[in-house]
Amino acid sequence: MKILIGVVTALCLLFPIIVNASAATVGNVKTLKGQAYIIRNKTPLEAKAGADLFQNDSLKTGADGSMSVVFIDDTLVSVGPNSELAIKEFHFSPADGKMSFVARLLKGTSAYVSGIIGKLSPQSVRFETPVANIGIRGTKFAVKIEGDEEESR
Repeated sequence: MKILIGVVTALCLLFPIIVNASAATVGNVKTLKGQAYIIRNKTPLEAKAGADLFQNDSLKTGADGSMSVVFIDDTLVSVGPNSELAIKEFHFSPADGKMSFVARLLKGTSAYVSGIIGKLSPQSVRFETPVANIGIRGTKFAVKIEGDEEESR
């Protein structure tokens, strides 16, 4: 019986580690100002400097907000006031030849500076907007979307 209790206790302690291992951090918040949120599983979380980001998170800022993030391949992305950017896909495993970065700017402004993925595999980077996709062939750009995504459809 003591062995069974020990096994159950060990599994309970390890379960959170095992669950979190499947959700790899893709980057984190570097700086922020004003109202800035991370939207995770449709739930807004107040952004804080150093907060981890995961694939499928979105960055959202209020009228006085801005946020910059650094991804694990050293890609830098900033969003300005009244912006929303979704991290649709991020894979960074150069040893396995798996690299991709796909983001979608739903509204507002964003600036991008290439990291390792953009330098080694530029065809694997795509920045989507409601009206066009931006393929990466350089190392930096800025984009502004006026109006809401619904207006652009």
